[in-house]
Amino acid sequence: MAAERTGALVRQEARAGAAPAPVRPDGGDGGGGSLAGGLLRTARPRQWVKNVLVVAAPAAAGELASPHTLRQLFLVFVLFTAAASAVYFLNDARDAAADRAHPEKCRRPVAAGLVPVPLAYAMGALLALASTGLAALFCNRATAALLASYVVMQIAYCLLLKHVLVVDLAVVTAGFVVRAMSGGLALDIRLSRWFLITAGFGALFIVAAKRYSEALLMGEGEGETRALLREYTVGYLRFVWQLAAGVAVLGYCLWALEGGTGDGTSLWRQLSMVPLILAVLRYAVFADRGGAGAPEDVILRDRPLAVIGLCWGLLYGLSVAGL
Repeated sequence: MAAERTGALVRQEARAGAAPAPVRPDGGDGGGGSLAGGLLRTARPRQWVKNVLVVAAPAAAGELASPHTLRQLFLVFVLFTAAASAVYFLNDARDAAADRAHPEKCRRPVAAGLVPVPLAYAMGALLALASTGLAALFCNRATAALLASYVVMQIAYCLLLKHVLVVDLAVVTAGFVVRAMSGGLALDIRLSRWFLITAGFGALFIVAAKRYSEALLMGEGEGETRALLREYTVGYLRFVWQLAAGVAVLGYCLWALEGGTGDGTSLWRQLSMVPLILAVLRYAVFADRGGAGAPEDVILRDRPLAVIGLCWGLLYGLSVAGL
């Protein structure tokens, strides 16, 4: 009942404001009306922050000091940015009709008609082939195979898997985990089991919270723009993100308390649990209110969350430095 009342309030707030602006030829989002501007917006520059996850494994291993490492990670970041943008182009082209029914997605350049659907398909295919081809040329086999698997998985998601209950959550979550693994594979760094558990369930927390927010906004049974919202209940999605948050925190705490490479457990590493838990609790506030539908906005715009993140980075940096 509480979730239903929350959902009703969220939908009332969404409907109380001005009605969604008519779709304009320029995409209607305040950006430039040129084709080039539309292509750039379709590539989702704001989403590129997700690809910073490629530094996660090397950072966890404390191996970010050498110029070679930084160059390799930048290359992997660029390749994943191209691959992810390819998926955005293909997804927007395929979902153009459905996006026009959404109060926000109707402003996307493809849905608004600024970027023709055939051109979006062509750009998606070009970026997908270029990213995987360059990975094969300039990275090791493991990284190239991982990136190719990511592209194939995401295309399968766009075509079929996003219509399969629960599997859609798993595939989107896997996309985050693949990013987090890629930097380690590119540098031949052994991936800790606790790192994979924390990354996997942390990603599931973000994904399920996003779906939960969308379900609150659209209402149960009103998922015209994401068909599976008709199948999920807000109660189920709430259960998933709460479970995932708990497991992610537990995994991180077990890693932080685990002995290091023969030197014992760093006090700074143990203390880093505090800001990590605070960050999860802070993000959960937005998730519980139905305000986590755009994770990148929450992460980039919430100042307390940014301060907590800086504190975690300081403590973790001190741990890696062995101080």
